[in-house]
This record gives sequence, C-alpha cells and structure tokens, in this order.
Amino acid sequence: MKTILLVPTGEGVGLTSACLGLVYALECQGVKAGFVKPFSQELQAEPDRTTALYRHISKLDTVEPITYAKITQQLNDGETDELLEEAVSLQRQVAKSHDIIIVEGLVPTARDAFASDLNASLAQALDAKVIFVSNADINRPEYTAEKVEAQLRNFGGASSTRNAGVLFMRTRGLPEESAQIPVTIDPSLRLISDTEKFKTEIQKTHAHIGSAVFPIIGLVPFSDTLSVPRISDLAKQIQATWINQGKANTRRVLHSSLIASNIEHELQKFVAGELIISASDRIDVLLASSLATSNGIPLAGLVLTEHHEPNPLVLEFCQSAIKNGLPILHTPLSTFETAQQLANLGNEIPVDDTERADQVTRFVSSHIDQDWLLQILNGDYKPRLSPSAFRHELVQKSIAAKKRIVLPEGDEPRTIQAAAICQSRGIAQCVLLAKPEAVFDVAKARNIELPADLEIIDPDLIRENYVAQMVELRKGKLNELQAREQLQDTVVLGTMMLALDQVDGLVSGAVHTTANTVRPAFQLIKTAPEYSLVSSIFFMLLPDEVYVYGDCAINPDPDAEQLAEIAIQSADSAKAFGIDPRIAMISYSTGTSGAGAEVEKVAKATEIAKQRRPDLLIDGPLQYDAASVESVGRSKAPDSQVAGRANVFIFPDLNTGNTTYKAVQRSANVVSVGPMLQGLNKPVNDLSRGALVDDIVFTIALTAIQSEQQATQ
Repeated sequence: MKTILLVPTGEGVGLTSACLGLVYALECQGVKAGFVKPFSQELQAEPDRTTALYRHISKLDTVEPITYAKITQQLNDGETDELLEEAVSLQRQVAKSHDIIIVEGLVPTARDAFASDLNASLAQALDAKVIFVSNADINRPEYTAEKVEAQLRNFGGASSTRNAGVLFMRTRGLPEESAQIPVTIDPSLRLISDTEKFKTEIQKTHAHIGSAVFPIIGLVPFSDTLSVPRISDLAKQIQATWINQGKANTRRVLHSSLIASNIEHELQKFVAGELIISASDRIDVLLASSLATSNGIPLAGLVLTEHHEPNPLVLEFCQSAIKNGLPILHTPLSTFETAQQLANLGNEIPVDDTERADQVTRFVSSHIDQDWLLQILNGDYKPRLSPSAFRHELVQKSIAAKKRIVLPEGDEPRTIQAAAICQSRGIAQCVLLAKPEAVFDVAKARNIELPADLEIIDPDLIRENYVAQMVELRKGKLNELQAREQLQDTVVLGTMMLALDQVDGLVSGAVHTTANTVRPAFQLIKTAPEYSLVSSIFFMLLPDEVYVYGDCAINPDPDAEQLAEIAIQSADSAKAFGIDPRIAMISYSTGTSGAGAEVEKVAKATEIAKQRRPDLLIDGPLQYDAASVESVGRSKAPDSQVAGRANVFIFPDLNTGNTTYKAVQRSANVVSVGPMLQGLNKPVNDLSRGALVDDIVFTIALTAIQSEQQATQ
C-alpha cells in the first residue's frame, strides 16, 4: 500500500486543491485513490472541509479527522505516540478498499507551532512519501525555493528517499492564458516549457529542487476564474442582509465595480459576472442593474451600502430582474469598507461549493506530471476504468478523432458555451446553426469567449441548398414545398448536413424533445446495414466502475430478436469506450428459478445473442443483484462468468430500463452520460433538456468517438 503525504510550506498554498487534484489525477490513471486527513485544525467541532469535498469528488467515503481539541490535549500530555497510532488506524481503515492513500498534512501557522514536527512524525508513522506543496512566483525563484527549503529540513533534506518532489500551486507571473479552466484532465495544458525555465532559474541557487531525486511534479497557475466566490459566500463577510437572494448560490463574482460617478459614465461596468457596489440611495444604479438583467446580462449581483434599504416602491420597478434571479444585498458598511472586506475574502473553497471544487480539482490535475505519476505508482496497482478515467479517455479519444459536429440549437446559451469549450480544447470542430448576431449577443451577455475558428452558420443562407437533396432522399414521401417547410427546423437541417457527409455527427436536445432529435435521423440517416433497429445506452459513472445500461430511452417493448441486437450493439459501444463488456440480460428471475413470458423472452434473447456473437461474455436471465453483487452472483449462478461481475446491463423493456437508470442516478447521486444512440448509419445523440454544459461537452465527445469508430469498421 503506497501512501503520499502532502505537506504545505505555509498558509494559503492551496493544500486542499492539491490533495483533490492529485486524487483525481490518480483516478484518471485508473487508480482507486483514498484520502485521509488525520488531524483537524478547526477550532469548531464540525465536518472537515477537505474530507467533505473528497466525498463529493470521488463519491467514496473516508474517515473524519481527529479533533483539534484532542490533538492539543494529547500533545500537551506528552502522548504523541498515541496520537500517531490513531492516525495510522485511520489510514488502515481507508487502505482496505483503495490502491493508494493521499494524506493531507498540517498547515504550519503561528498558532500551531507543532505542525512541522508532527508532519515529520506522521510521514514516518505512515511510511509515506512526501510531496511539498508551495505557492510560487515565476519572477522570484530564489524566494520560492527558500520556502520549500525551510520545510525540507524537517524531512532530512532533498536527498532523503522519503521526499518525492514539490507541487507548485497558485503560481504567479505566468501568461494569463495558462489559467483557463479545463472541462476535464487534459495533459496538453501542462506548462512544460514554463516549468523547465522556472527550474533552471531555481537551480542557480538551489540545485536539488527540480532534480531527478526531487522533481517539480507540477506548476499550477493562479487562476482568477477559479478563485471566484459565489454571491452567497459574501453576505457574512460584509455583514449583509438579503433584499433578494435569487440565484446567489450559483452566481459568481468575476469582478467587482464601485459605482461612484454619473451612471452614464459607468454603464460599461454592467457585464456578466460583475458585482456592482453602490450606495443604497443610488436608485439609478438599482434601475440600471435591473435593466441589464432584463436584457439577459447575468450580473453577479448588486450590493447596496450604507443608509437604509431601498424604498419598496422602487423595488416594484425591478420585479423583472428579481424574477430573473438577480441577487441583491444590503450592508450597513460604507462603500469603501465593503470593498475592503471583499478584498480580504479568502480563497478557500466552501464545503458546499461543489461546482468550484470540481473545476479546481480538474484544473490542478491537468497540470500534474503524468510521467511522474506512473513512476511513483511503479505498476503496484491494477488499473480500472473509474469514472474519472472514463471521462479522461473520452476527451483524449475525441481530440484524436478530430471530427466536425453540428449543433442545431446554435443560439442556446449552454450549447454555445459547450461549443466554445470543445473548440478551444480540440474535442471537436463545432458547427453552430444559428444567426451569428444571436450567438454573439448571448456570448457577450454571458461573458463567453468564442474561439476564432468556431463555425457559426446562418440557417437561412444554406437551407435552400438541401431542398432537392432531401426530396431525393425521401423520394415519394415528400415534395419540394414540404421539404422546404421541414428544413425550417434546424434539427432537420443539421441531419441533412450529416446525411450528406458535410459533418460527422449531430448533438441536439437541450431545448428539443427526444422525438424532435431522433425522428429526422430515422428518416434521413436510417439504421446501419448490420442492424434492424436503433437503441440507446447510458454510461453510469458509479464510484468504482463505469456501467453501461441499455435500452433506457428508445424501444418500449423489444422482442427476443431485438433484445439480442440491443445487447450486441451495447457490447460494441462499451468496447469502443474502453470497457471490456460482461453482459447481463436482466430479468426478475435468475436462470431457471422463475417462469413466465418475460423470463422466456430474456432467455431466448440470450441464446440468440450468444449464437450471433460467440466472442462476447453474455449471460441471462439474471436478476440485477445476481449480475452486480459478487456474493449474490456466486450463490445464484455459481457457474456464470458474468454473474457478480457484469458491467453491461440489458433491460427487458423501456419501463424497466428507464426506471432503473433514473432510480440509480438520483438515489445514488450517480452521473449518467447519455443517452447515446446506437444502430444508426451516422451518430446522432440526444441531450436531456436539463443538461449542464459539461453534459453537452461529454455528449459532443461521445459523438466524435462514435463517428471515428464507424469510420474504422
């Protein structure tokens, strides 16, 4: 069992972010990483922040740290050995079910002078490799090195075999573009040349830092975008009360502006993500904020200072903004005091800000040296396809595929943001079908930076090009007038582009129904030659493994032949995404223990699938627990190679499949990617109308990989 202890060189170095980023980077290598924070430094007895965020990120459990009161008492009583024994006990509890353990060390502070000595003792007690976590300034290499050196002395110096390297966090002085947020781990973000230059400068005074025995394992830029608090995080800091809470839990403060002069000279400040701060008697500022919100500009919020809250009659004029979720606070502090207090707000991630925790985790992970990771692991683990590894592979395969994906809902805000991310990361060449001015307006209002090479096509300029070809494709079923009318629908237009090989795939559904997305594909794309139907799968990202569920979206009541085909399609899809399929045909009965038409259908489908594809591991009928739980599988189907080990689950009908996937998704808080359609000649994929930006990005990546898979078959 390998254990890695992260030791900070001081306060505010981003220790929590470093721990979470390293856990995620290991997950992306298929390693099941556990986390332990043995010692709490919180004065209040409350759930630990890093521990809670780890539970959210990994969907795995861990132990709670020893309380600060107990630590100080035992140290004062000379019971350091007993304290370390308890820390080892916590590590052993987590080690039972993990490949590697990441341990968060104590932060050296003026109050806790014992932190450095206890960290050194902890490293010995856990037999842990030590990574030092420090912030860095590219323009002050010697100063940066001295902070690392001060901690190194407590651990035997850089030559000690216990010391594994240094991770530089919140690095200042890097090019601004280095601080962009990745959707998921992308090794191409690593600042290799910047790291080499910085290492060269450091080694002029500290030759061992960055050497082979004490490497720099990551240079993580400081990112303004990732240090942004939510409006809800500000209220306590500025002693404010809510006039309207609105979307305070999701709006983030990218910048803040004091409005002091005439409003006509300040209008340029009313942009997406801006926190407007003004005296509460400035009714013009309140009205300008309201108008900006009504025009689709998502301001972070409005803070009204001094005096008293605005007149209720004035607020009546702002009902449109209030209904659109504009957060409005009032504080008794002066405008200057308010700005001063906000400047002192810490960078720590609040325990309930899971969105920011996700982004920071992926950002840090993308800057960690992958070669160093593989070296420290040294093959002492069994790789698995964890959810993080699945997402990582998804993005990397789509980048390699270099496909052109059309997005018919081109002026929908989430779709525009997802397209911008995919384009900038190389996940796909995205084509937005929309009026360019509509896209620019949305991007400006939401502060979305559109890559220069993002394609935006005005449907009105190309629609006529497809009329005759659509009539030809649907010969005898529609005329020119009908084709022209149907092509008013951008989903139909995008499907025609796909049918004529002008794009490689289509993603829709953020505002359209499944039927709207799928019907044109059935009519114009049709099924692949080897298949007779179209079905769907969801990738269920469980904590330990990725499962495939099919069919949960398309076929209401497939017969045995169709069910066998769905199983084969799902197995091939699983393979395409790095999952070695073990297929369970699900029923309410295992083997011959039950009877009935539905059981017989599943049994027959299993036999047909085995005959058509003897290369596949497939078994059924199996109850869900017999398929997924090893002990139950051994009991109910002892001779099965699938029972207890299944990762592809084929449900007997849509009612069962859809209900099961939603029950698992909601009850277990599992991320599901899909539905991904399979069986079509070309890839078309449907989104949930509640899809998040990340969901759309991953669906675009799925579609690109499907296209590549079909091209190589």
